[in-house]
Amino acid sequence: MALTFKHKPLFLLVFLFHHIIFFIPCSSLPTDSAALKNILLKFKSSLSNTTALSNWDGKSPPCNKENITTLNWKGIFCSNGYIRGIHLPNMGLTGTVDLSLLVDLKEDLRNLNFADNSFQGPLPDLNIFGALKSAFLSNNQFSGTIPDDAFKGMGSLKKLHLSNNTFTGPIPKSLTNLANLIELKLQDNKFEGQIPYFQDPKLQVFNVSNNNLVGTIPPSLGKMDPSFFTGNKGLTQSSQATPTPADSGSNTRSPESESNTKNPESESKGTSRLTIVLAAVGSLLGLAIIVAVPFILCRKQQRKASLSIETPLPSNLQKKTGIKETDRSLKSLSEGSVGPGGSTRGKKAAESTKLSFVRDDRELFDLQDLLKASAEILGSGCFGSSYKAALPSGHMMVVKRFKQMNNVGREEFQEHMKRIGRLRHPNLLPLVSYYYRKEEKLLISDFVDRGSLAVHLHGYQAIQLPSLQWATRLKVIKGVAKGLGYLYKELPSLIAPHGHMKSSNVLLNEAYEPFLTDYGLTPVINQESAQDLMVAYKSPEFLQQGRITKKTDIWGLGILILEILTGKFPANFLQQGKQKTDVDLANWVNSVVESGDNISQVFDKDMGGTNNSQGEMMKLLNIALACCEAEVEKRLDMKEAVEKIEELKERDGEDDFYSSCASEADIKSSRGKSDDFAFT
Repeated sequence: MALTFKHKPLFLLVFLFHHIIFFIPCSSLPTDSAALKNILLKFKSSLSNTTALSNWDGKSPPCNKENITTLNWKGIFCSNGYIRGIHLPNMGLTGTVDLSLLVDLKEDLRNLNFADNSFQGPLPDLNIFGALKSAFLSNNQFSGTIPDDAFKGMGSLKKLHLSNNTFTGPIPKSLTNLANLIELKLQDNKFEGQIPYFQDPKLQVFNVSNNNLVGTIPPSLGKMDPSFFTGNKGLTQSSQATPTPADSGSNTRSPESESNTKNPESESKGTSRLTIVLAAVGSLLGLAIIVAVPFILCRKQQRKASLSIETPLPSNLQKKTGIKETDRSLKSLSEGSVGPGGSTRGKKAAESTKLSFVRDDRELFDLQDLLKASAEILGSGCFGSSYKAALPSGHMMVVKRFKQMNNVGREEFQEHMKRIGRLRHPNLLPLVSYYYRKEEKLLISDFVDRGSLAVHLHGYQAIQLPSLQWATRLKVIKGVAKGLGYLYKELPSLIAPHGHMKSSNVLLNEAYEPFLTDYGLTPVINQESAQDLMVAYKSPEFLQQGRITKKTDIWGLGILILEILTGKFPANFLQQGKQKTDVDLANWVNSVVESGDNISQVFDKDMGGTNNSQGEMMKLLNIALACCEAEVEKRLDMKEAVEKIEELKERDGEDDFYSSCASEADIKSSRGKSDDFAFT
């Protein structure tokens, strides 16, 4: 539809926007360090028992503008000088939370985590922060009724955890208008009344168990896990196909009532208005894009654009460097940085591409050796690509490229890499050297011949390899457990010394000895990326309470053992439902055990060599399930898990085998249950 003179006000709006926006100064730079200090110190003074916040002393700035992400003050996560997250879980804090003291951060703050403390009083005013993406307030002593409009205007909110407090009254209706909400945890409170109607929710988790809710569960939530609604005596499953306004408890109209109110004239007018609005929005977006360029330039925090690995590399450069066309991203680290021979720029470039070695038992080489080497891409993982490169001596190295590793500053990063470099264990893949650049990091280690355990479990047929047999799988599990136990001993200050336990992070050599890789990286990985990508943050305790614990890696070990025993890929369980997690692999195995079905069906049929090993396999299955306990307190600790795994043998002993033949072995849960499960 063409815009006519009737729409002059609209054109005037666009004209004014066009002229005003170009006169906005570059003042949206990071808040002044002194101002940030004052804001945070004032907030700290409003809390009680703040011993854990001892480094909130004002001696250093909360954020460093020169670093992409810093952690100068405990629990304060920054990006480009802005405070993006305040994470204070399990710090023994008390008192009330007055978020109005942080109002100056409302445009920047994305994440709040005050879980597992002893805060009291009403729900803090979260809607001050319209751009907030997650808020974790579980396991405190918050109380009172939450106003209906408490979450109005929080359209960016994805995760809200309020479980295990003493909130009363109805569930706020403003929650139903949060289009991006995927996790809502309200369990273990005293909420009353009916569940409001969520229309076409994106919700993957909606847990309201153990409250005082009544009425029926809205059909839009009918596919949720039934356990999310238990503990509400007055709540029943709805059989209604489409809710009515009365059921919804909100102003959202049902599809039937909406269709009954439509008429051609109003629909035509609505279309006309929509066209005008779309035209205006299109104009504004176009102008915003034009404005973005000078705005970004004036911020001085601009990051260099990395070259795509899919962009073809000119053949002459390929011949000179030895890097294949698919490896242009590796070459981009030094491309354009080397000046004419002998120039100052060339010297600076040589210094800037220097590798930092953390071991003294490896041959020395530099980045240029890797860039000139014959290289190939091994694959792309959660955080970046991996490359295999041959040194002039013929020794093969693996270069892993990380772009989301800016959680700490340069000095702290270097100290942490040295700490990892000092680790020595036959089941850890040693870090050899690293390359530091603000935009990205390279971690360099030895190449391991047979590749990842994941390939041997799930892709062996495609590459025409035999399936791993029971004896080999047990050998791998024992090596993994030993390596993990060593990490717990040598890195006691890390909550999750590995943090990313999965089969693709276990490499096998020619003798099928396992090597753990990507360990100890949780402190340096950007926290938002870690929560989205790292295995530790998929654990039950993080999904339920927004925290990881000293037993989180145990859960990862248990899932890995189940993957090895069953041959089933945990990610396949993710696809069965939006609310599913890796822990469902354990739930599936446990359900087979509890149902009394033929438990042998859980074992990979291609494992072979199990005739004289059933008893030991059953023991290992029991250990895995004990490692996968959803309740952290009931889960095995690392020392106990390693000891139990070490006791396992390839074959059953004579007495064990006789017992196995007589009763097909009894499996006793070491997770506090008294039931005996017989194998049929």
